[in-house]
Amino acid sequence: QAQLVESGGGLVQPGGSLRLSCEGSGLILSDYAMGWYRQAAGKGRELVALETNAGRMNYADIAKGRFTIARDNGKNLVYLQMNSLKPEDTGMYYCRGRPRWSNKGSWGRGTQVNVSS
Repeated sequence: QAQLVESGGGLVQPGGSLRLSCEGSGLILSDYAMGWYRQAAGKGRELVALETNAGRMNYADIAKGRFTIARDNGKNLVYLQMNSLKPEDTGMYYCRGRPRWSNKGSWGRGTQVNVSS
């Protein structure tokens, strides 16, 4: 079954860094416009960063200057590099992939990020 699988979450101190990965299992991620979202406990899911069909990366204000999406098409992976992490970055992080020819996307199951001292 084709799916997206996130990994790389964990516990990190404020000011630290994490790199999340999203693997396409049965999916060729270079055919997909990718995005990262997050959801804190008791809150709705919010956009972190989103790739356009043309491959441009757009970042939400919460991520600008701190987070970066990167691709490794050879490994069929998409990363979210997160630097200068804050406690308010704590939450479940999800990747979403949308075929460039479609409006319908698929979600991974998420990876938990905890930023705490």
